[in-house]
Amino acid sequence: MIYKYLLYNTRLIRASHGFLSNFEVRVKNRFCSYIQGQSPEPRIREYFYYIDHQGMLFLDDTKIKNFTSCFKDKQFLVFFFRRLRLNNTGRYSQDFPFVSLCGRERNFVRCDDLPIVFTHIINKKTDKSHQNTDEQFCYAHAGELLTVPFEPRKIFMNPTTGRVYHPAPIIIGGIGLVKSSLAIEFSSYFSFDNGEENGPTQFLWQNKKYDLDTEWYKDKVLKLSYKL
Repeated sequence: MIYKYLLYNTRLIRASHGFLSNFEVRVKNRFCSYIQGQSPEPRIREYFYYIDHQGMLFLDDTKIKNFTSCFKDKQFLVFFFRRLRLNNTGRYSQDFPFVSLCGRERNFVRCDDLPIVFTHIINKKTDKSHQNTDEQFCYAHAGELLTVPFEPRKIFMNPTTGRVYHPAPIIIGGIGLVKSSLAIEFSSYFSFDNGEENGPTQFLWQNKKYDLDTEWYKDKVLKLSYKL
């Protein structure tokens, strides 16, 4: 029932954005053509999405990408992002490196930076007594429905771009981007023992100073072929 509900409502949104219209997008200095809802083989449909650096999800051919035009239904976001993974389908993998497989639909995804974007931290109950809580990092604008444990010692800032990253689900590459407004907040808690040109070495969080792990992200970046 949930799948049918999400499928129906998503198709309404797709229709309002030009369902089955030709579209050509420039990706990595070349052009990629597709038709939203195309059927390359019987009973298979293909759709194309874009995730911006704030973590908002859009149909890729949406002309004006802002809060009004992004997907906001949390049930759909959970359904979509829990199925998101590296695109090993053999189709559009160079231009849309991620895919969310939903039943007979292939939802190809490209992004401004990384597909997982962390938006805020919450304290989440860890037992039925509600006495214990853990800090959880929320992503994809789904609130407490999509989270990973917050790991202060694994905050990584790229000293060249200033962008900040944190571990993400392994199935989608193991690394995610921190939303820019939160990254700016984090920057005031960094210590730079080796100079700012070399990135932070410590992170102060909840009155505790953490020595930063500066190695965890390297194998993730290599796997994704990203140069952060």
